[in-house]
Amino acid sequence: MTRCWLLICFMFVFTGLSLAQSGAPSKTTAKTTKRSFLGDVPRSMAASVSETLEFTEGSLLGVAEAMPEEKYNFVPKGGNFDGVRTFGEQVKHVACAQFAFFNEFEGKQPPADCEKGGHMPAKSKAELIRYLKDSFDYGNRVLAGLTAANALDRVEGRYGGPNTKLGISVLAVWHITDHYGQLVEYLRMNGIVPPTTQKYGLKVR
Repeated sequence: MTRCWLLICFMFVFTGLSLAQSGAPSKTTAKTTKRSFLGDVPRSMAASVSETLEFTEGSLLGVAEAMPEEKYNFVPKGGNFDGVRTFGEQVKHVACAQFAFFNEFEGKQPPADCEKGGHMPAKSKAELIRYLKDSFDYGNRVLAGLTAANALDRVEGRYGGPNTKLGISVLAVWHITDHYGQLVEYLRMNGIVPPTTQKYGLKVR
């Protein structure tokens, strides 16, 4: 991954740590504070990331399910879109990347070909959604092991390293949101309103 990704990840971590040091809420505040989409304030280091990760995963999965199977080969046209991934290739890339990030979290060898979607043979809509769900399940199982004690443990790898376990977990969230934004545009070009927009009634301001 590029240095830009690492810089973005560092900014997320630095901002979070700075806020924690400068103004930690009282116990009373922590018990009563709510977040609009995610419910109660997280109770652990892992939950601080996993609740947001699961929300972004759900949003992307909704987009993947909303696109008709015959449109999984859709590529935008009319602009500078030469060489961009099809809708299906985007979904496959996100799934592979989730395995890659959390392989690196665990100190395992990640797939070598996630830029092109990885080695999995999944092609149909059903197969790609299954692959995506499996990658999310795996990532969340690994993320459950994130603690205050190991959050700053060093992580190496070609996708998210050098980094920390906390840093690569945040990077996994950012990566999904990056491709979610692209796939929303793919949906809109096909006259489909993204499920998250339908659910929450989001409007242009």
